[in-house]
Order: sequence, then structure tokens, then C-alpha cells
Amino acid sequence: MTSDEPFSLNLPAYFERIGFTGATSATLSTLTALHRAHASSIPFENLDVLLRRQIRLDLPSLETKLVSARRGGYCFEQNGLFSAVLERLGFVVTRLVARVHLGTQRINPRTHMLMLVETDAGPHIADVGFGGWGILEPIPFVADKDFKRGAWTFRMEERAENSWMLMCLECPLGIDLYAFTLAPQLPVDYEPANHYTATHPDSRFVQTLTAQLPSLECRVLLRNRELVTVTADGIESVLLPEDRDVIAALKRLFGLSLPVDAEFLARI
Repeated sequence: MTSDEPFSLNLPAYFERIGFTGATSATLSTLTALHRAHASSIPFENLDVLLRRQIRLDLPSLETKLVSARRGGYCFEQNGLFSAVLERLGFVVTRLVARVHLGTQRINPRTHMLMLVETDAGPHIADVGFGGWGILEPIPFVADKDFKRGAWTFRMEERAENSWMLMCLECPLGIDLYAFTLAPQLPVDYEPANHYTATHPDSRFVQTLTAQLPSLECRVLLRNRELVTVTADGIESVLLPEDRDVIAALKRLFGLSLPVDAEFLARI
């Protein structure tokens, strides 16, 4: 393959990675099934950031890490791969960028990637890379209407002209998830934000170990040594006192085998 040729994604390997066996026509039904399978199979995690490894966003690197190596990643990796898969299947995808509001009162830089996807049922927001409080299935791009996804209710509000807020009404950290506009982004536009997220000392990913995996009925989040399980019945929090407990949780709950050079564990 020359540098001018498009990278050929291994779609069968990707489908196997997420356990997808359905139709691949560019319809809302396909988008929903793919979105749900990806979001509940590939964990949101930042191990490479803490290991000071470069986070690469080119498609060959994303396929190698998330598919072949069966690792996870954060939004630029997850949605970078997912958007490419959708385009290969014939979907029209507009890549977007958002400012995260969840769990903070400060104004954050725009460091989250999401997508607007055209379907036979109209445009939908797709996002497999927000982690534990992200959407499991695409949300119709409609304002002021609640959409139930399993035990969770999502809503979009237009907060200012051409500015939208995605909300999760049951989220205990605050219902506002992130704000975005419809200004299209190119893959290269995410490189500065990715560099900030992976290297800046103020980035939460540099400061904190995290692994997260949502499902329609349960959301599991590991933050340093705190393991949190959220269901419609409530929140359970457990402290993992030993390194081996963290390693076991990463493997058992997220399917992640910690690299042998994971020296950061002693610092969390």
C-alpha cells in the first residue's frame, strides 16, 4: 500500500472484536446494532497515557490497538475507528468536537470527539467513546425530547444558537455531559486536542487511571483504586487496596491485560 492509497480496514476482524453478526447495510438498524456492540465491548481506558506511550490516531494504529491487540482507548481512538468503519459501510458521517461538562465546573477545552450520522430515519448523534456515561445507542438529533436507552435517559438541548448539550438525566455527576456545535472536523483537527489530552499535566487522563464500560443496564467505572458499579437500583463503590486487585479488575471486568511495564500502579 502506498501513502496515497486508503487504508483497508479489516472489517471481519472488527466485527469479531465487538461480537457483531448482523446486516451491514447503511441503515439506522445497522448503526444501532454496531454502536451498541462497540460501546459495550471495547472499554474506555487510558493505560497508554499513564505509561507515557504515544497515542496515535492513524487508522492502522487504531486497528492494531483496538482490534488486533484487543485493547481499549479514549474518544479520539474509539470514535476515530468507528467513524471509519461507518464510512466503509456507506454511512455519511460528520465528525464533531465537544467541550466536556461532566464532573467539572471549569471551562474545559474542546477535547471530545463525536459524530453526526445520516440514516434512513434522519440524522443521529453517535458516540462510542465517552466511557461509562456515554450513549449505548445513537440518539436522534432532536431537541428537548427524552430517549430511553436501557436504564438511562438522554436528552439534547439547544443552549445557544448552534450550540447543543447532550444530557444524561440519571448521571450522579451532573446531567450535562458535553456541549458541541455542528462545525465539521477533519481527522487532523483532533491531533492538537489528542496531544493535550495525552500529555498536558492538567489533563484528567494524565492524572488518573480509568477504565469504563457501559451496558444498557449497568455501568462499570474504575477510577484509580475505586471501582464503581451503577445500575437503576443505585451505586456500589469498592476500594481496591492492592495492585493485584486493580490488575484483576482490569482483566475480569474490562478484558484488559496490564502491560508488564505498568509501573504507574504504585502511584495511584
